[in-house]
Amino acid sequence: MPDDTPRRPKPEKIRCDACPVMCYIADGKAGACDRYANHGGELVRLDPLTVIQSGARAVAFLHDDAQAQDWDGDVIQGDRTFVTAVGAGTTYPDYKPAPFIVSQDVEGVDMVTVVTEGIFSYCGVKVKIDTDRHIGHERAVVRVDGEAIGHVMTSEYGSKMLSLGGVEHLTGGSKKEGRVTCDALLRLCNRDAVEMQIDGGATLVVQAGKPPVINGAPEKLMRVGCGSATIGMFAKQWEGHVDEVIVVDDHITGVLTEHEAGKQLGMRPSGIRINGRRSTPGRYFQVAEPGTGWGGTDVDDPLTVLRPADPKNAWPGLRLLMVSTTGEQWAFFTLDEELQPQPADITPPLLKTCERIAENCEPSLCSVLFMGGAGGSLRAGVTENPVRLTHSVKDALTYVSCGGAEAYVWPGGGITFMADVMDMPTNSFGYVPTPALVAPIEFTLRAEDYAALGGHTEHVQPVDSVLNPEIRKVLPQGGPDPHTRQHHRWSHSRKGRK
Repeated sequence: MPDDTPRRPKPEKIRCDACPVMCYIADGKAGACDRYANHGGELVRLDPLTVIQSGARAVAFLHDDAQAQDWDGDVIQGDRTFVTAVGAGTTYPDYKPAPFIVSQDVEGVDMVTVVTEGIFSYCGVKVKIDTDRHIGHERAVVRVDGEAIGHVMTSEYGSKMLSLGGVEHLTGGSKKEGRVTCDALLRLCNRDAVEMQIDGGATLVVQAGKPPVINGAPEKLMRVGCGSATIGMFAKQWEGHVDEVIVVDDHITGVLTEHEAGKQLGMRPSGIRINGRRSTPGRYFQVAEPGTGWGGTDVDDPLTVLRPADPKNAWPGLRLLMVSTTGEQWAFFTLDEELQPQPADITPPLLKTCERIAENCEPSLCSVLFMGGAGGSLRAGVTENPVRLTHSVKDALTYVSCGGAEAYVWPGGGITFMADVMDMPTNSFGYVPTPALVAPIEFTLRAEDYAALGGHTEHVQPVDSVLNPEIRKVLPQGGPDPHTRQHHRWSHSRKGRK
C-alpha cells in the first residue's frame, strides 16, 4: 500500500559565497570552514567581530591643559577602540567592499580603518626555534604526518629557522599535502602545538610562546653566545682560577689562552690543542659534527674534541675547564704527568662561572610569524584602484596591522607582511578548504587619504555603530596602537595639520 504519511520538506540550503569553495549549507549547519552557518535561511558569521582596546603600554602624561581637565586617570587610554578584522568576514568574490570600513576621531584627526579577513593562498609561517642543538641540515624537508610542509632555513645566533607553508605546499603538491600543510599552519598560527619531523634530523614539537621539544626532551635555555663570545664575556671571571677554558660550540669553539681576551689578561699558553679548523686566534670551526650534545655538537664526552697536548707548553697539574654555551654541561680536569686530562673536583669559583653562564641564557622559546601577501582581490575591498593602496602603504600613509598587531611590510612590490602571532588575539586565524588560511588584516589611514586613493567612501560607518562591549579585548603584551600618529608619514611631515 502507498505510504500516505506526509513527508517533511528537506531543509532548504543556502549557498555561501565567502570563499571559492561555495558551500551549500543546510539550516542550522556550518560550512566546511566552520566560520559561516545557515541560521534560518540567513548566512551568518559564527565568530564575533573583535574590537580591541588600545594596546599602548603608556601615553604621555597630560599632553596639554585641555587633556588635563578631561583626563580620567586611564594611563593607557583604554577607551580608545580599534576594530580588528577578526570575525569580520571576507570580500570574496572580490568585487565587494571590505566588510567593515569604520571612521573614528583620533586626537582630532578623522581616521578610517578598513578591515577584512583575507583568504591567503600565498602564505606561510617563519618559525624561530631557540636552541643550539642540531635539528637538521639547511634545506632539509620538514614533514607533518609524512607530508612535506616546508624546510629548514639558516642557523641564526642561538636559533634555528624554519620556513613552513607557501603556495607550493598548499596547492603545488598532492591534495593530502595541501590539506596537511593548511592544518599545520592553522594550528601554529592559533598557538597550538604541532609535531613535525625533519628529514635526517630531529622530531620537534613546536608551539608559539613555548619551549621547543626536541626528540622528546623540552629545551630549556638559549645559548649565551658562541664559544668565542662566551670566552669574551667570562674571561675576567676565570682569571686566576683556571689555566685553560674550552667552550664547546658547533659553530665557533673558543679557547681562552689563545683568544685575545686571554692574551690581554696575560694568560700563559697552555699547550691544549683541539680538533677543528682554526679561524682566528682562539676561535675554531668544525670541532665536531652537529648534534644534540655539547654546544650543538654530537659530543657527549668533551675530551673527544682534544688532540694530544703540546709538551712544549703544557705542564702537569694544568687546570682545564670545559663548558658548553648554555652552561648546562661542564667538566673539570687536571693534567697528569703524561699530560693526560684526569677528572677532578671543580672549585666553587669555577662552578659559579658555569652557573653564571646558564643564568645569562634566556629561556628557549618558539616564535611563529605569519607571512602573507595581500593580493589584488583583497586590495579591491579597500579601493577601486588597488595599486593606490600599495603606494599608500609604501608611502607610510596607510598603516597595516594584523588582528591589531604590528605588521612588518616587506620592501619591493606588493603588500607582503609578517606578524607575530603572539601579539594577536587568540584564535585569530581560520581556513577554507581550497586550501588556504584566513587571516585578519587592517588598513588604517586618514579619511582624506582614503578618499584620495579611491576608497569605498560610501560604505564608511562610524565606529560606534559596530561596537559590542561583550567582544572587546586587549592586545596581548600591550601591542602598539594602530591609530598612533607615529605610524603615519603625515604626522612627521605635516605636524599639526588636522
